[in-house]
Amino acid sequence: MENRQKDWLEWLASAKFVVNNKTHTATKVSPFMANYGRESRMEGNIRKKGKVETVTEFVEKMKKVHEEAVAVLRKTQEEMKRYADRSRRETEE
Repeated sequence: MENRQKDWLEWLASAKFVVNNKTHTATKVSPFMANYGRESRMEGNIRKKGKVETVTEFVEKMKKVHEEAVAVLRKTQEEMKRYADRSRRETEE
């Protein structure tokens, strides 16, 4: 186990990639998607021809992603409050 403690820096980028691309259970999107409006990919061809979205399309897509994430987080917050309130009692003076 000791040998693994010396190479953590080599694995940091991979760990960051995995965390940023994992779909969050509350928001239902990855942190990368929430921040950049697309999923991160390891593979790719920079010379590949394809449609480049306009700024307006990107902004609209990002607004939708953020609105959906906020809605899901609010719903989760309400569910957590409802669950916590079930066992709450008034305090005595």
